Amino acid sequence: MSGKRRALGQHFLRDTGVARAIVDLVAPTTSDLVVEIGPGEGALTAELARRAGRVIALEVDRALVAGLALRFPGVEVLEADARAWDYRALAAPAGGRVLVVGNLPYSVGKPILAALIRARTAIHEMALMLQREVAERVAAPPGGKTYGSLSILTQLYCDARVASRVPPGAFRPPPQVESAVLHLRVLAAPRVPLVDERRFHSIVRAAFGQRRKTLANALAAGLGIPPRSAREAADAAGIDAGRRAETLTIPEFAALAARLS
Repeated sequence: MSGKRRALGQHFLRDTGVARAIVDLVAPTTSDLVVEIGPGEGALTAELARRAGRVIALEVDRALVAGLALRFPGVEVLEADARAWDYRALAAPAGGRVLVVGNLPYSVGKPILAALIRARTAIHEMALMLQREVAERVAAPPGGKTYGSLSILTQLYCDARVASRVPPGAFRPPPQVESAVLHLRVLAAPRVPLVDERRFHSIVRAAFGQRRKTLANALAAGLGIPPRSAREAADAAGIDAGRRAETLTIPEFAALAARLS
């Protein structure tokens, strides 16, 4: 494993059954364009090349790029950092979809996910292998400790579910943590109508910035506003300002954001 690959904490998927199950989630056809993130040694690439119309594979490790290009002549293998690649420039083929599939390096899983969510208007569906803890946070419902800004700012734009857990033995070398496959379907429009999306994002982050505090106090601290203003906004939105952020649904956050905009 090269230094760059080790630094990213990447573990190669080697189980072909797991690779097939991941690709089955998005079920690519010859009409679809698939972007693969982190092809590594090609377990997912082989399955995608067999089924999809066009495959672009983003690999950060130069030592792996040449080998992948030789093994999969029909795949466009690019040396690229998946955190910064321009997904928004993707265009769906006629009658087809843009899909993203990948075994994301643990250390950069969240920034890659954030980049994909920002580019959501160019993407239809995703199947992403992540550290299990991160995948569960993304798909978490309100009310628990795993639910937070990552859950809300993904579920605002996507249907999210943990499709399966993957044991360490499916990788080489086996990771120290469990992995899970996150299945995301991008919604045609945000789950709730928002007047100001950027403001919504900042309010959600502020609310979860100090989780132990009441909603009003967390918002006051995070947004730099008087606690009274936060309480009044919550009251106007029909929300008890003494609740904790983790108990609020996305529509409740939208109502709060409308009062605080």
